[in-house]
Amino acid sequence: MSKIIYILGTIVFVAGCIGLWFASRIAAPVVALPSVDEGVMCTMDAMQCPDGSYIGRTGPTCEFVCPKLPDVPDVTQAAILAKADMITLASPVPLGLIEDGVTVSGQARGNWYFEGSFPVELTNSTGTVIAQGVATAQGEWMTTDFVPFTATLQFQNPYVGGPDDSQKYGTLRLKKDNPSGSSEYDDSLEIPVRFAP
Repeated sequence: MSKIIYILGTIVFVAGCIGLWFASRIAAPVVALPSVDEGVMCTMDAMQCPDGSYIGRTGPTCEFVCPKLPDVPDVTQAAILAKADMITLASPVPLGLIEDGVTVSGQARGNWYFEGSFPVELTNSTGTVIAQGVATAQGEWMTTDFVPFTATLQFQNPYVGGPDDSQKYGTLRLKKDNPSGSSEYDDSLEIPVRFAP
């Protein structure tokens, strides 16, 4: 009798081991869990865009995405390029947004300056001068090479927003300094700008 119990116990044990071995060979089905969009936390740093506006990081990759600048008319672009051998403007860009306290920067050849500076004007859409300043050379200006310059203009914004955008645009004028007063030596670079509402 004990021999039968022993045989039966051995059979049950062997069958259990075989069953466990087969169970380990059968892969459990893979269940796809639904994805959970937890959002992205971007850092709080900001960047100034070429149009003068400031933006923060955005999107799933936390990129800076600047708004598209308005198209500059061909005739305006041609006039800017015609002066590029004498003076170029880095900021603000054509049709860029400007606010009170705008910093103007770029480079001009030394003979655009007199005593290391030249006049800068800002006009509204009717041509009225709303700000005047002086661009100052950021290096030795007694040269025919390009010399960097900066200027800051304070003005009262003529554009208050709303459906009437007739005061939305203005002109930044960088005038060659002309101590002689003779009109034949007058020259300027004119850049269209937009006033921030």
